[in-house]
Amino acid sequence: MASRLREAARGELSQEDEETVKLVSNLQKAFKDRGPKGVNLQLENAFLGHLASTISFSKDDYQNQKALADLRYPSEWYPATRKLQRKIILHVGPTNSGKTYHALKRLEEVESGTYAGPLRLLAHEVYTRMNAKGVPCALITGEERRRPGSEEPPNHVSCTVEMIPLHMKMDVCVIDEIQMIGDLERGWAWTQAVLGVRAKELHLCGEARTVPLIRELAASMGDEVEVNHYNRLTSLEMDDAHVGLDFKKLRKGDCIVAFSVMEIHALRQQIQKQTGKKVAIVYGSLPPETRAQQARLFNDPDSGYDVLVASDAIGMGLNLSIKRIIFASVYKFNGFEEVAISIPHLKQIAGRAGRYKTAHEANKEAEQASKSSNTTNIPVTTLEDVASKNAPQDLEKGEFEFAEPKPGGGLVTTIERSHMTFVRKALNAEPEAIKTAGLFPPDPIIERFANYFPPATPFSYILLRLHDISRIHTRFHMCVLKDQLTIADTVQPVEGLSVLDKVTFCAAPANIKTRTGRTVLYNLAKCVADQKNGDLLDIEGFDWSLLDRPVTANRSHLRELEELHKSIVLYLWLSYRFSGVFSTRALAFHAKSVVEDAIEATLNELTKTQMTLKKIRSRERTRVESRAEEFSEELQRAEEADKEQQENQTEEIVVPAGNRYEEADILDGAEDGHEVEPTDVTHEAVLEDVADESTEAEPAMTLKKAGPQEEEDDDDRDWTHDLEVDEGNRRMNESVDARGTDTNTAPGP
Repeated sequence: MASRLREAARGELSQEDEETVKLVSNLQKAFKDRGPKGVNLQLENAFLGHLASTISFSKDDYQNQKALADLRYPSEWYPATRKLQRKIILHVGPTNSGKTYHALKRLEEVESGTYAGPLRLLAHEVYTRMNAKGVPCALITGEERRRPGSEEPPNHVSCTVEMIPLHMKMDVCVIDEIQMIGDLERGWAWTQAVLGVRAKELHLCGEARTVPLIRELAASMGDEVEVNHYNRLTSLEMDDAHVGLDFKKLRKGDCIVAFSVMEIHALRQQIQKQTGKKVAIVYGSLPPETRAQQARLFNDPDSGYDVLVASDAIGMGLNLSIKRIIFASVYKFNGFEEVAISIPHLKQIAGRAGRYKTAHEANKEAEQASKSSNTTNIPVTTLEDVASKNAPQDLEKGEFEFAEPKPGGGLVTTIERSHMTFVRKALNAEPEAIKTAGLFPPDPIIERFANYFPPATPFSYILLRLHDISRIHTRFHMCVLKDQLTIADTVQPVEGLSVLDKVTFCAAPANIKTRTGRTVLYNLAKCVADQKNGDLLDIEGFDWSLLDRPVTANRSHLRELEELHKSIVLYLWLSYRFSGVFSTRALAFHAKSVVEDAIEATLNELTKTQMTLKKIRSRERTRVESRAEEFSEELQRAEEADKEQQENQTEEIVVPAGNRYEEADILDGAEDGHEVEPTDVTHEAVLEDVADESTEAEPAMTLKKAGPQEEEDDDDRDWTHDLEVDEGNRRMNESVDARGTDTNTAPGP
């Protein structure tokens, strides 16, 4: 095999040997990314490929396939953009540094522009903020469209990144959370936006570790680069001690972060039992509207909801008045195994601690300023002319992260004493720079590639084949195929779907982890193929009887409501792509609102039940001893990156918030903009600290066990070009997705 690899490097392999080397490489990568399950999936797909190899391709057809799969120069996909001389302005810094606030101030000043964020919640907030300030702004997300009530079309748009209008010329485009360009699943959307947006000024907000990659991309396109570094405006420190399970020690403004729905509910109920305090709750599979309502309760000092229990869904999107972050664990199930959370992810969550000036206060000031300047606020309506009770309501202001920060430091600690060392050192460590940007072929390439295969060829195999033979530049990585393969196999039996229809369905926010979710998906695909029977109440699989049942404190009932909500969201998403088939959109919005009310009522009832916490915490302590070595792996990599950076660094520059420096004024290797000293982290030191600190026992709590576990949260995906835009095991269902529960994501544009 080594000799074949050398021959491959020299380009001397036959086609058969080239395929063998490719398979070995894919198996290695699958094991690294997804473990044994990834290897099994790759072998299954390789076998399907072997069966499909009986298809006879001419030499010209094979060469044309390889040409289509040549993705090394994605900037050439946007010729109209390449004619522009753009200026890329980076706003980089930690959470609570005001970077997005300053970028949005620029967006308000220009005649035309777009905000693109990773979450529907963020798009909603900018949409509301802009219109409140008298700037007409439309909203575009995967399953919702809104515009101001004025007759003239608005020049400003707030959208999710996948829905960014690449066809529109504009003065300014603000792209939030730019570090997600390196994400293995959604990174393609940020890459598409950076390469394709037709804006004079492109403002990118996010972490400093993206700066080298963005500079490289800008150089390849001939764009000018400017870097603004921001320092955190409030302090962030480790608390003196861990919390343990004596929840009487909790303070007003505390937020406990856990990574499974079962533990989130167990913690909430035990806190209420011990302290008598009301507890708000936020996790990924809750609808965005429900999460926003819970955030409002927590932020309101008079509501009585003094404590928040949440998943890592709080990492972005919600502006929460958190004084202290408490990690219930530093492990998260990634879909295949439990791993220590990454340093960037931990720092992002921890950074939520520290008081904010809420967006509600900021909008009040804006409204007062608007009145004093005789500016009339623009009424906001939905695109659908339906009765207000059926229309989607604007989310209330004050729960999102685009407000100007105000002073007030934050604290970070843990429940387990043994986790303190890991969190402390992670907060002081500098993450590695992002080296590659996500990539996925656009729809026209997929459609042309699929035309080389017989009509009965499984579409999942076509996607895999294109993925496997693609060629990309070293500054990019191919985004992984995740739910798209299952979606493709689910709709494969439906006769009458075109290739473009299948591409669209593979981008849909389908809940494919349950039998009910897959049934709904299949029936919706049947409606598209038949071009009829698309009324919401006529489609099988929607369990409307749930809404007639009395509210009960039952986890199974909550899970079923969440599943119904996802099915309605899928219907709405498809209604914008197949409007002639799915015509009862107003009814779907009303049903969605009713389900959200039922979810909220069920959450309130769940506070009266009890769940087991002792077993969860016992498992956590056992994990500390058996896998303590993993505590140091991320930190060691960070240490190596710090040392390498120090060797290459000639001078350190930290730019105060709001100041602008031209690219020529920033020395190479000095763009991080952090004042944190590199940590002195060693493998032995971490193991010794963990061993010393893991001996202290916590008070045990015994509670009754509750019902079934929660499904893992799904991303909303959007990669349809016309719109300018993607039953695991018990632990998979118990896992909570950190980001992307209200996104519009897919593997390709």
